[in-house]
Amino acid sequence: MTTVERSTSPVDAGTPRPGRRALRSVLWAALVVAFAVTWYRQGLPTDRLSLLSWVLAGLAVHCVGRGRRSLVRLLTDWLPLVALLLLYDLSRGMADTLGVAVHVTEPIAADRLLTGGELPTVWLQAHWQDPWWQVVASLVYSSHFVVTPVVLAVLWLRDRSRWVRYVRLVLALSVAGLVTYVLYPAAPPWLAADMGVIEPVRRISGLGWEVLGLPRAGALLTTGQGQVNPVAAVPSLHTAFAVLTCLALFPMARRLWQRVALVAYALVMPLVLVWSGEHYVVDTVLGAGYAAAVAVLVPLAVRAWSRWRSPAGLSAVPASVTPTTSSG
Repeated sequence: MTTVERSTSPVDAGTPRPGRRALRSVLWAALVVAFAVTWYRQGLPTDRLSLLSWVLAGLAVHCVGRGRRSLVRLLTDWLPLVALLLLYDLSRGMADTLGVAVHVTEPIAADRLLTGGELPTVWLQAHWQDPWWQVVASLVYSSHFVVTPVVLAVLWLRDRSRWVRYVRLVLALSVAGLVTYVLYPAAPPWLAADMGVIEPVRRISGLGWEVLGLPRAGALLTTGQGQVNPVAAVPSLHTAFAVLTCLALFPMARRLWQRVALVAYALVMPLVLVWSGEHYVVDTVLGAGYAAAVAVLVPLAVRAWSRWRSPAGLSAVPASVTPTTSSG
């Protein structure tokens, strides 16, 4: 008797036919060239629809020659997820139109309490403007828009069960952030400075693109920032998703440098956000807390739901596997 191990990857079941491998290679090359040209001319895409479109295009090319079932699985897995994420973006943009008063002074007071008086953002902008750091800061900040879709794509290709678990975490974290934005809209440092509430603070998260000679990328980032909710500052979802990425991928990291890179990413992101005027320290701490809470509570909720849905099945398992003995 033989046992066939079933792969959890949606595309492993269909190996590309020899006659279509060349086609897939050509499509990959065309997609990479198109993305490079778009990035050079317009900058790194930061809106959800554009990024997910690129990801889906890459996954579709990967499925070429692997049979219809791979493409059907791609659509059935990703289209509902894309719809939910776009709905989240729409709701997030409307969260500041519900008439709830914007909180300005509380995050300032919290940061001053943490540091003994001086705001970390003000100090960092006054003492740290090295060009190399500006480049690092812009790359790290912009990576927020790219990392989660790419991680989702890689997990979907390698292990669908992990992909499902990560999707739950992403959606739960998005919903938790949205609810907080509705209940507690808060002004970030750059907006508080524009109001005259704190010392002058610039919004400089895109400054590094000019250092790299890619001003269009910075302009595209600025345009995207102007289209989202400006008072969605508590918690910092940039920090939350960086920490969530670290928590989700750390168990899969087999090499030391991979683990160091994940931890460094989760630590550098909040530093970038505070330096660039995007968030207070307290915003980033809350963001990390949200990510940790989601990583712990969502699996517990899933297991509790599974037990609640199938109590009879669980109680029947011991009986079905109880060994029997025979005499003689």
